[in-house]
Amino acid sequence: MPNPVQALLLLLASATEKELARQVQYLKNENRILRDKLPKRITITSRERGRLLRFGKPLGPTINQLITIVVPETFARWVREGKRKRPVTGQRGRPKKRLALRNLILKIGRETGWGYTRVLGEVRKLTSQKISRQSVANIMREAGLDPGPKRGEKTWDEFIKIHGATLWQTDFLSKRCWTRKGLRDLYLLVFLHVGTRRVFVAPSTAHPNQQWVIEQTKAFLEHSRKEELPAKIVFHDADAKFGAAFDNLLAEQGVQARRLQPRSPNLNAFVERWIQSIQVECLDHFIVFGEAHLNHLVAEYVAHFETERPHQGLANKLVVAANLPEEDIPLLGQVVCRERLGGLLKHYERRAAWRRRARRARRKAGRSHRYCPTSCSMSWIRNWSGVGIASFATPTTATSMSAVGGVASGCWHRSSGS
Repeated sequence: MPNPVQALLLLLASATEKELARQVQYLKNENRILRDKLPKRITITSRERGRLLRFGKPLGPTINQLITIVVPETFARWVREGKRKRPVTGQRGRPKKRLALRNLILKIGRETGWGYTRVLGEVRKLTSQKISRQSVANIMREAGLDPGPKRGEKTWDEFIKIHGATLWQTDFLSKRCWTRKGLRDLYLLVFLHVGTRRVFVAPSTAHPNQQWVIEQTKAFLEHSRKEELPAKIVFHDADAKFGAAFDNLLAEQGVQARRLQPRSPNLNAFVERWIQSIQVECLDHFIVFGEAHLNHLVAEYVAHFETERPHQGLANKLVVAANLPEEDIPLLGQVVCRERLGGLLKHYERRAAWRRRARRARRKAGRSHRYCPTSCSMSWIRNWSGVGIASFATPTTATSMSAVGGVASGCWHRSSGS
């Protein structure tokens, strides 16, 4: 006769095993759902690997049905490596190339877009380190670079970068001003050098006919030669004022005029952005009275734009920088705010820099003149073409600079003691 206590214990044990089996089945399905939501590859640390081995090795072959974080073959390799006295820690295969050599290959590849064969030629020209074509291709692929050469037409940004040193863009700037005849639209012709962002602005006129455009274009060509900013290509829109005579004049000087297609604003974006800047930052804040007043405002803004205002397109540098910035951080007492047009245009500089610029201006003007440190009334001067423009003086205008079709200089008075 069987022992009733033993039968009861067997019944309880079987019930416990069935309950544990149901729990394990539930946990396996929940783990599978969570695993599907994780990345395909999960990185395991050495400590986590040790925990998995400690609890997984006693299970024996059953682990192959349970493990999901890695494939069973990987777990078996971990077990084999754990039995060795010295676990394998190094990387299999040939050692990788030196980091400096890899960085050199990636630098050339990113900057040029060349294929691995040409990159290899440049590397062998720079160093005697041995490296094969396949190694160069592998290094470029690992960094996400296409080892094949860059083919096809270049992008617009690449075209601008290549031709920026000889590329100019031109357009008209208009401003509604009060004159003796009432409100009239005054026009200025703007030329912008794409590579350096240097600007040439012709004096304003109420009658921008073709003859006026030709005269200002001649002044622009003379200015580009004087400033050593060669002009090979000039972009302009389809405005009727840019007629055949304008294109012929440029062609005679070896300059190629490019008339832009309709509905292509991005092709003349640099000069149009400059026109927007002067309107928003300067002209929209004034009620302008006549050509002299407009020329004065434009000259002040051009001086501020080229010598005082950093530009993001030039890595926050000045268009015309007299000196490189010093390395030390200036004290607050060494920094002074300079203003133009009654405080509308502001910039900051060191006091020493302002003194150096003032001394250079005094030496250039000669000992028989002294610089007027305060704003003076506008006076008329004439440039080489006989076009009148406004002369002005502010504390920040100590050197002569090209603007508004001629020379916008500071105001100088003859000293009574000399």
